Amino acid sequence: MADRRVVLIPGRGYDTRFPLFVYAGEALRRAGYALHAVTWEVPERLAPDREGPGQAVEWVIDQVAPTLAEPTDLLVGKSLGSMATPLAADRRLPAVWLTPLLHVPAVVDGLRRATAPFLLVGGTADPSWDGSLARRLTPHVVEIEQADHALMVPGPLARSAEALGRVCTAVEDFVRIS
Repeated sequence: MADRRVVLIPGRGYDTRFPLFVYAGEALRRAGYALHAVTWEVPERLAPDREGPGQAVEWVIDQVAPTLAEPTDLLVGKSLGSMATPLAADRRLPAVWLTPLLHVPAVVDGLRRATAPFLLVGGTADPSWDGSLARRLTPHVVEIEQADHALMVPGPLARSAEALGRVCTAVEDFVRIS
């Protein structure tokens, strides 16, 4: 029986049945977490907020907040899901942010306000990623060379599987310390 609860927050086109969530979820399950996956249909016209908190951040928070009515020990969010960083900061929840939208001020502000530890995971070929900013925000960073927004790398698929393995190991290590 799981003694801790994690909420999995999808991205725009990357739901919790995709590889990053499946494998990270298995790592968390093995670490004693019960998984709760958020599901959503993102409105077509929902655009990332470039200036402060706005419609997209509010929409994500409205989708995630009800899941936190039950005690929650960890958030794991991908891309659009990283717009829940203000919620994580307000609730002092540790988090894992997969390909966070570091070009969105409200996401960065939420990370800066966080008092609980968080892990940031991104790829150098992802325009949403800023490795130097990530390293200034937290000591818990996994940066994958040449990885895109799905953390896929060019070349043989085994390279992307290796990247996925690095993410899983980082999640396992992170939950031991958080």
